[in-house]
Amino acid sequence: MTKITMYSGQSCGYCHRAEQLLKLKGVDHLDKILVDTDPEQLEKMIERTGRRTVPQIFIGYVHIGGFDDLAALEKSGELDLMLKG
Repeated sequence: MTKITMYSGQSCGYCHRAEQLLKLKGVDHLDKILVDTDPEQLEKMIERTGRRTVPQIFIGYVHIGGFDDLAALEKSGELDLMLKG
């Protein structure tokens, strides 16, 4: 399965929902980066994505966006294809 990286926050409801959806899709390892405990990672996330909100999700090297974007990929059926690589 393709590597998944998610910039996240500890008390972020959308982050938890994204993680749950990915687990339902069979993702057994998620590289989760907590930006609320590491300001340097927050700056890195902003630099990589141009966004300041979490979650910010990467499937492989592709930035897919936040939870709404992830849910849209699931609804369209594209998420399964992306996760398979």
